[in-house]
Amino acid sequence: MQRENQSQVTEFILLGFSDYPDLQNLLFIVFLCIYLINLMGNLTILTLMCIDSRLHTPMYFFLCNLAILDVCLTSCTIPKMLSIFLMDSKGISFLGCLTQLLLLMFFTSVELYLLVAMAYDRYVAICNPLRYSVIMNKRVCALLSASSWVIGFLDALPYSVFISYSSFCGHNVIDHLFCNFQTMLQLLCSDTSAVKLLMNTLNLPLVLASLVLILTSYSYIISSILKMQSVRGRYKAFSTCSSHLTIVSMYCGASLFVYLSPISMSARPLHKLLDASYSTVIPMLNPIIYSLRNKDIKAALKKGMEGRIGG
Repeated sequence: MQRENQSQVTEFILLGFSDYPDLQNLLFIVFLCIYLINLMGNLTILTLMCIDSRLHTPMYFFLCNLAILDVCLTSCTIPKMLSIFLMDSKGISFLGCLTQLLLLMFFTSVELYLLVAMAYDRYVAICNPLRYSVIMNKRVCALLSASSWVIGFLDALPYSVFISYSSFCGHNVIDHLFCNFQTMLQLLCSDTSAVKLLMNTLNLPLVLASLVLILTSYSYIISSILKMQSVRGRYKAFSTCSSHLTIVSMYCGASLFVYLSPISMSARPLHKLLDASYSTVIPMLNPIIYSLRNKDIKAALKKGMEGRIGG
């Protein structure tokens, strides 16, 4: 069966910041630097975890997943953003836009569920340290990781299917930097009540449940840390989860702003920039935060650099 909207829209136009032609070169340089820093930081973390046996622990296993995810997340948006900043052609095919939409929603969903798994890992490490290696065994870590990726895909799939079988009635101008679900929803001339109901009954409860699990984990973690007698012990315990807590705070703050804002605001310049930052800047900051605040990664990096210089 041929899709109805394929005969109406074969290409979308991504406006980006075309109203500000003087900023195009500057935006190209900024987002190119963000992309290169993201690639360099996350690939460095992945390399260190492969070569240093001290990083073969559950916490770094999840961090490895996060690094892979951040590379994928930025790679599905930034290359196309760079092309619309640099070239006059701002078109993206229907299939390309649909693929970008699916991947973007998929990767952002997986990130949330990975943060839940990482919060549980820190909860077990701080609140039940004697049984940590038993509870967080390889099978449990693999199950939590696989569940995050599978649920993230199943979470994003219905929205992409809905968009692919909806009618755009010739409307193909996306006033955004990439194929954003909220912006594309405004282009539809078919009924959107079903997908809005799906968001309220499926997606929103999953997101809220994830946030509740993270907050619950950290309430127990903070309570356990405060009960410790040793100041050094409290500092060490807090330092092991402070990086993750920083990333959770940034992710949740940005996502709440982006997804709780009215759809009518999605085309505003500031909202577009913040939305782009949500899917590009935070993935870039993840490896920086973990590198600067984690002595194991800094030690592995130092050892690797010394070995390279010595060799």
